[in-house]
Amino acid sequence: MLNNITIGQYFPANSVIHRADPRVKILLTVAVIVILFLASGFVALGICAAFCILLILLTKIPVKMYLKNLKAIWAVLLLTAALNVFYITGEGDPLFKWKFISIYTEGIERAVFIAVRIFLLIIISSALTYTTSPTELTDAIERLLSPLKLIGLGGAVHVFAMMMSIALRFIPTLIEETDKIMSAQKARGAEMDSGNLIKRIKAMLPIMIPLLFSSVRRAYDLAEAMECRCYNGGAGKTKMKQLHLSFRDFALVFGVIILLASVILLRIFPIVLF
Repeated sequence: MLNNITIGQYFPANSVIHRADPRVKILLTVAVIVILFLASGFVALGICAAFCILLILLTKIPVKMYLKNLKAIWAVLLLTAALNVFYITGEGDPLFKWKFISIYTEGIERAVFIAVRIFLLIIISSALTYTTSPTELTDAIERLLSPLKLIGLGGAVHVFAMMMSIALRFIPTLIEETDKIMSAQKARGAEMDSGNLIKRIKAMLPIMIPLLFSSVRRAYDLAEAMECRCYNGGAGKTKMKQLHLSFRDFALVFGVIILLASVILLRIFPIVLF
């Protein structure tokens, strides 16, 4: 399952989304997430899904890379859907009733709606990290938070941006390290894929100590490398690449504005499909 987690990885390509300004991509990602929560019906959610599909096509990244993240959280999707199915009641007769369990049409509709919303949230978040390198994310976050420098938080802004960049950079590394440790434990006879949930949790405990040791060692090596290169934060630092807005950035903003207007109109004048 660890091989299915691709969050934090960057896939270089020559696409419109890759060439877009990282500041615009961060702001539009937040905007689309808000829009997904504003969507109140299947029609609005369908429009959001169409927008996300168009976004996937524009990134020129294989669809299977996005679906890998879905495989990693299928248990969360099933749990969320089950809770909505069993706990949401309707006005009419239930579709299924057994003792204290009642399943209504409204519960099934709500379960499907929430599952699709979570899936779209994952897609839009993955598109940001897939098309933006850690260096670009660092520069974009620092530029977006630059107004805080006016109140004396310039150093904190750079440190925060650097921490975010390092965290995203080491997600794939830690996943790969965990996979190696699990393979080594299995080669020594450890059973991690069998037994009940309690046994599986106990089997994961011997992985935590080596992973923690490896993480601390990597952090120490990184700190030592930065110190040897005389890293002193953002003081006096210049930018090798200057960020500039272009026509593609305004086109993306216009597309998100159209999406927002559509969702708001559908909240005011809802279209009922069922």
